[in-house]
Order: sequence, then C-alpha cells, then structure tokens
Amino acid sequence: MTTTKRIFPLHGKVQHYAWGGNRFIPELLGEKNTDQQPFAEYWMGAHDQVPSLIETENGVQLGLNTFIRENTVDALGESTARAFGRLPFLFKVLDVKEMLSIQVHPTREEAIKGFAREEAAGMPAGDPSRNYKDDNHKPEVMVALSDFWLLHGFRKKEAIRHALEQQAAWHALIPVLEEKGIKGLYETVMNASQEEVDKMLAPLAEQVLPLYKDNLLSKADPAFWAARAIEQYSGGKTEKLDRGIFSIYFFNLVHLKEGEAIFQGAGIPHAYLEGQNMELMANSDNVLRGGLTPKHIDVAELIRHTSFEEVTPAVMQPTAGEDGSIEYPCPVPDFSMNAVELSTGGKWSQKSYSAEVVFVQKGQVELVSGDTVLPLTTGSAAFVMADTPYELVGTAQATVFIAGVPR
Repeated sequence: MTTTKRIFPLHGKVQHYAWGGNRFIPELLGEKNTDQQPFAEYWMGAHDQVPSLIETENGVQLGLNTFIRENTVDALGESTARAFGRLPFLFKVLDVKEMLSIQVHPTREEAIKGFAREEAAGMPAGDPSRNYKDDNHKPEVMVALSDFWLLHGFRKKEAIRHALEQQAAWHALIPVLEEKGIKGLYETVMNASQEEVDKMLAPLAEQVLPLYKDNLLSKADPAFWAARAIEQYSGGKTEKLDRGIFSIYFFNLVHLKEGEAIFQGAGIPHAYLEGQNMELMANSDNVLRGGLTPKHIDVAELIRHTSFEEVTPAVMQPTAGEDGSIEYPCPVPDFSMNAVELSTGGKWSQKSYSAEVVFVQKGQVELVSGDTVLPLTTGSAAFVMADTPYELVGTAQATVFIAGVPR
C-alpha cells in the first residue's frame, strides 16, 4: 500500500502475565479491569507475535508489522531499512507486582543460531518450552516510573563471599568460589539437586520468613526479596525451594528512583522485583530463564549465555539534551529513548530520523505534522514515519516518551 499520511494513532497490546499488577496499566490506558486480570506489559511495536495496530487513512486498523513490510523504506528510512529490514525496537510499559524470573538475553549471533535450531526441530511458535521466539538479540533500557527494584549483574567477588559467610549452610560454597570463581559457584548452585538446594536454603527460609511476616525487613536487604520469593514460589514452606534465591544474594540489588534508568546488554543476568517502568529493547522476546518463574527454565542455556564478570550498576540520571528533551543514551544501534516534559501551551519539535513511537505517559498533548493533528491523552500512542517533521504541543502538563533509532 502507499500512504501520504506521516503520523498515525497506535494501539498497543496488553500481556496478561501472572506477575503483573491489576491497576496501574488499566488506569494508564483508561480501561476497566472488572475481572482483576494481571496487566503485566503493554507492547508498542511490530513484533510478529504481538503486533500493535495503527489506524490508516481509511480508519482501518492494520498490524504495524504488516504496514512496515508494505512501506519499509518510507516507514523506516533508507538507512534503518537497509540495516534491519524491520522496526528494530519494541517499546513497553511494565507493572511488576511480583518478582520476575532470573534471566539473560542472548547476543544476536546466538539468537540466530538458537532460533534456527528450534525451527529445524519443528517446535511450534507458541511452544512454552522454546528458548528462542525469534532470531534477534534483546538489549534493553528501562526508565523507572516509580521506585523500582531489580537485580542486575554479579556483585563483586568479595561481596559474594561475605554473603556466603553469613549463612552456615553456605560455608561449603566458599572454597568453590575461591577455586572456581563466580562462574563455578553459580554452576554449582544452579545444577544442584533439589535435595541439596533445600539443604542450603531451608535454614535461610527459617531465618527470614518470620522477619518478613513481621515487616522487619527493608527492601534494601536481600533477605526481604528472598523471603518474598519463598512466599511466592514455595508457598512459605521450607522445602522445594527455588534455586533462583541464590541469585538474590549473588547479583547486585538496585533501587532506581522515578526518572532514573539502567541499560542491560546481552549476557547480563537480571530480574525485575517490583515497580513500574518504561522499557525499550531490540525487537525480540528471547528470554533464557533460570529460576523464580513458573515458565520454562533452561539452566544450561542460561549459563551458556551468562556473563560472569563483576558488574558495578551504571544508573543513568535524567540528562537534558541539546533539544530540551531528557536523554537516555544506550550503546546499541537498535533504539534510542528520550522523554519530553511539556507545560500547558509548551511546544517541542523535531524531524524524525527513522520510525518513532510516541507515548503519553501522563497529561495531554497534540501531535502535529503538516495538516494532521492527533490529540493524545494519558496512555495514548502514535507512530511517526521516518523523515517527518512534527511538533508536540502541551494541552495540559504532560510527560511524553519517544522511542526511535539513533542517528
């Protein structure tokens, strides 16, 4: 199809994963949730399994993936079309009420091989035992919309050793850490039998559960999240404990305040614990899981793709760009994200380089391009074609997030 229009209303798709909250995203989108379903993620993008819909000139709703395939160069611009051949990013809103899985994402090269391997094996696209839903990598950046807690990368070896020293049942792991390093330690606990896991974690459970129930633990203490994980995944019992609990003590525990951000590249082990965020990633749904989840777990594949380097979390503070927006720079060619704060009557303008997704996180704006004016309110989104001059005009105090491709 051909189109003369350059900006379109965009309608994302909700993912009802069990860990999601039941208020934040419905209220954001202005929807009722009478059944109290978990609204975990709101996807805005062109992933073939969960494409967003755009309203075309004729008022017809069309999958964004289909629209981009039919207008690839016009929608993406020549450079992005040549480099990626598809919309290279996926934009999301997340509401994390319950802890997410211990996970890593593969590199692009490994995703291509893994996807081809599972396709050749005849695994259906919706098979829950698949590791590779597509052939792409999944680096990601998240911006906190509230206080947000997550695990991110391995702590320094000395800090991990200190954690082992605090639990008598873990003392046998100290020589493993000293002789085989962080990788050897992690392989040991992740490949242990359930009987061995329970033997090591039951004393911890007995220690932290009473404190958790009496509200005596701080969220800055790994014990808080260990106790919550025991409640969530083991029903508060001290048997059949989830080996993912070790990661709570081995990974960095990070607290982001509203507006702060963090980038997570391939191989960095992580897990979201609590809070709401805007998340932007490469156009992929490849997740390798190792615990704290009812979903498919593949410890061997997780370990094969995990970076066991010590990580000092690089928390990004909101930084004003030259164009007046707030920038969140990321070291990948797939995506870029910035935010714009507008007062009533305030204006912000730019010319898109590639395709962009504009999302109003709160407030009201008008998105103006040529003769086209799209009123957007809280929870509304729009798709902007490449090489399109446009303006955002605040019709009320507003915060707008914009996903695009770096120049």
